[in-house]
Amino acid sequence: MNTFSKPSPFDFDEKILLQGAEISRRLDQLRREKPPQIGKKMLRMFSMAEVAHYLGVSPNNLKRLHLEGKGPVPRISAAGRRSYNAEQIQELRFYLDKTGKSDAKKYVPHRKGTDTLQVVAIVNVNAGSGKTTTAAHLAQHLALTGHRVLTVDLDPQATLSALYGLQPGFNKNPSIFDSWPIGEGLASIEDVILPTNFPGLDIIPANLQLLKYQFSMPSTVHDAVEGQRFFSHFAKALAIVDHRYDVVVIDCPPDAGYLTLTALIAATSILITARPHMLDLISMGQSMVMLGNIAGAIKQFRVNAEVDWLRYLITCYDPADVTQAQMVGFMRSVLTEEILTHPMVRSRAVFDANLTKQTLYELERSSLTRGTDERAIECMEAVNSEIQDLIHRAWGRM
Repeated sequence: MNTFSKPSPFDFDEKILLQGAEISRRLDQLRREKPPQIGKKMLRMFSMAEVAHYLGVSPNNLKRLHLEGKGPVPRISAAGRRSYNAEQIQELRFYLDKTGKSDAKKYVPHRKGTDTLQVVAIVNVNAGSGKTTTAAHLAQHLALTGHRVLTVDLDPQATLSALYGLQPGFNKNPSIFDSWPIGEGLASIEDVILPTNFPGLDIIPANLQLLKYQFSMPSTVHDAVEGQRFFSHFAKALAIVDHRYDVVVIDCPPDAGYLTLTALIAATSILITARPHMLDLISMGQSMVMLGNIAGAIKQFRVNAEVDWLRYLITCYDPADVTQAQMVGFMRSVLTEEILTHPMVRSRAVFDANLTKQTLYELERSSLTRGTDERAIECMEAVNSEIQDLIHRAWGRM
């Protein structure tokens, strides 16, 4: 009978630290030898119909402007189709705002006067609820419709950051944690903001340093003063760049930890994503009760938890599934007007776009399947327009 020596116990923390460091070192070496296709992403051209939609004008109006030699010059295909890049959409927007005859149309929807910065926290404690997909598409829609947008990735997994070509392991990008006193504290929030491939849309990416924040609370907060300082880091940081943006879209981590709580305290509105499945709803309900209890408990730190609106967005919905339709009916009966009218349907187009680190707004229209994919985009636009209306209503606009 063969005998084997008993393995010696070892400290796993030391081992995984060494292995993690070696993996990072080797990957960095590979990156230097053969740089991966990671970096600033490009953005496709937009058809005249799309541009007209985002500007709120008719395609004929845009065609007339071009024929009269007004505004930016579009690219014209061999078939005579006009298209514009995203920078030209912005240029057209400001041109129309300056020369438009109707005061009723607001081509540039920037904040005015006493309009407050709208901070939308997108939340769900369960992974796979469509939270990051929702955050990415909402931010891009708002930018395309003329808003100045900052999106913040608070999830240490950095999935939202990766959509913009930012990989923490390669880019060594900072996160919001680097601008908080409890973090590295070596940067201002203005130093951690990066541009994206969408004009008018900036991002604060995520990295694994955000995990430190989750473990800092017990060792940092000993009284109400320190508690208020701890939970107000995010809101105070956003106040520094308040003048630069109209809307901030936050992709929260899929948990009820301190990062999520900090985002909720900074938020002026909350969007909760929900899949119409029994187990998902049971888990979501229990987690939201826990999150509400924790948020209520930290009021002792004299932090503001008021918001302008709270809505639930049904995601990954298959209207042909009878059980899902029943769950949607149940949710509407319980949550009534706090559920968005438009759900986000389950779509192969969204799944395929995610595989290539793209959104529906980035996909070339020629690559889409007529019918199903186009309906997915229409559905996404309906959801985002409904949320945009809520933002405008908070500013007193209709």
